[in-house]
Amino acid sequence: MTTQIYYFTGTGNSLWAARKLAENLDNARLISLAADYQVTDNAAAQIIGLVFPVHIWGLPRIVIDFTKRLNSNSAKYYFALAVNAGQVAATLLQLQNILSDKGLALNAGFSLDMPSNYIPWGGAIAENKQQNKFRRSEEKIKHIAEIIKEQRNLAPEKGPLWQNIIFSFFYRKSFPHIHKMDKSFWADDKCTDCRICEKICPAHNILLTEGKPSWQHNCEQCFACLQWCPEEAIQYGKNTQKKKRYRHPEIKLKDMLASVSAK
Repeated sequence: MTTQIYYFTGTGNSLWAARKLAENLDNARLISLAADYQVTDNAAAQIIGLVFPVHIWGLPRIVIDFTKRLNSNSAKYYFALAVNAGQVAATLLQLQNILSDKGLALNAGFSLDMPSNYIPWGGAIAENKQQNKFRRSEEKIKHIAEIIKEQRNLAPEKGPLWQNIIFSFFYRKSFPHIHKMDKSFWADDKCTDCRICEKICPAHNILLTEGKPSWQHNCEQCFACLQWCPEEAIQYGKNTQKKKRYRHPEIKLKDMLASVSAK
């Protein structure tokens, strides 16, 4: 049984989750959505999976665009893993609806609670708390892998009703403006013109202008540029300079750069 896992990652959480899942599945292949934005599913794969972060309590744009391009083959088994910081809300229901519009089913959808990278609301949590989340997530991934192997049909995981209603409202209001939210990014005097931010951006949204990064208003709000800056020179708004950065400790810079390089 061939499985293709398409993933989108900003600070490494989703890449780590996709890797762990692939380790527990037979004949699984990982494909980065950012590395080949025009990719569509391979007809040879019987199982198609999506692993992605939850952005503002909903699907990232790159995941929506990919899902709408999927080949409509109802004979395949489709699953998703939504990485979040404790509030998956209605994200997987949103994905279920998009697939349904194409005549496809979301056969199973799972929420994975991982450390947050949304630094405007707070820096990285303590390392012991991170490790606790990693351990619980790895155990859940093993369980998810068994469900996928058996191709079991399960209702997608979701938040409580109040959360789904309220947070989905915020998502719908915010989504048309996400691409322009990069106007709050800026680089301070620690910037060394290393170009890592330009290379690591999965939306290819950053250009170096006169030795400083400039954002081109095609943002995914993944915060890869800020979290992976080796000098911590990239800021967002007025209150991130003293906040602790976060990226998954098992994911290296070379892994992230490979995930956004065209194949």
